[in-house]
Amino acid sequence: MRFNEKELVSLSRQPSEKAAELGMRGPKKGDVVKKRLVKLVVNFLFYFRTDEEEPIGALLLEQCRVEKEDGQSFSVAFLDEAERKYLFECDSEEQCVEWVDAIIKASYEFMRKNLIFYRTEIHRLTGKDPLEQYGISDETRFQVSNGLQVTPRDTSSL
Repeated sequence: MRFNEKELVSLSRQPSEKAAELGMRGPKKGDVVKKRLVKLVVNFLFYFRTDEEEPIGALLLEQCRVEKEDGQSFSVAFLDEAERKYLFECDSEEQCVEWVDAIIKASYEFMRKNLIFYRTEIHRLTGKDPLEQYGISDETRFQVSNGLQVTPRDTSSL
C-alpha cells in the first residue's frame, strides 16, 4: 500500500478513539514483548516508543482478524498473511475486551456492513430509502436490493 509519511504522522497526532501503554510483540520469530504506546485513530493502530512523539509503526485495520488470546492479551493478524500475528498484552481482562471491541468497530468494512444492515431495516420498516434525502439513491452502491436481508457477520474478522 502506498502512503504519504507526513500525512500518516499527522494522522497519528489526531485525537484517538483509544490509547494506552500495552505490551506488544511483533510478528517476527524471536520478537519479544516491549512496552509501547498504542493509539487507535480512525482505522489505524499506531504504536510508539513510550518516550517518542512519532510512531514507529502503524497497522491499517482492514482485512484482519482480531482475537482474544487469553485473559489479558489479544492478537491482530491479516487475512492475507495469517502467520504474521501482532500480540498485545493489556493490564486487565476488561481492558483487553475494550481494545478488541474498539478495533473491530474501527474498520471500514464493519461500518459499511452496519450501514447496509440498518439501511435495509429502515427500508423494510418504512418503505423509504433513508439515504435518498442525501442524494444517495443508487442501491447498488451499497449493495442493497429490495427484499434482500443483510445481516451482520462475525465481527471478529474485519
